[in-house]
Amino acid sequence: MSKTKEAPAPKSKKAATPKSRPTQDQIAARAYEIYLERGSTPGDPMQDWLQAEHELTIQTKSKKSRTKSKVITFAA
Repeated sequence: MSKTKEAPAPKSKKAATPKSRPTQDQIAARAYEIYLERGSTPGDPMQDWLQAEHELTIQTKSKKSRTKSKVITFAA
């Protein structure tokens, strides 16, 4: 009997998140900042989360578009 070595099982990959999306930790931190800015008064945690996610997504997209633009200078 010959023993054959089996290939190792593929490692599970984390769900790929687009680079233009903020992480859950970033959203949670911003949602907490929104809560603090409100004076730590009760509010809607889901609304804070959605606002934070929106702000960070807009911020990330604007940073991404700024890095893609090229500046061309012409000599007079």
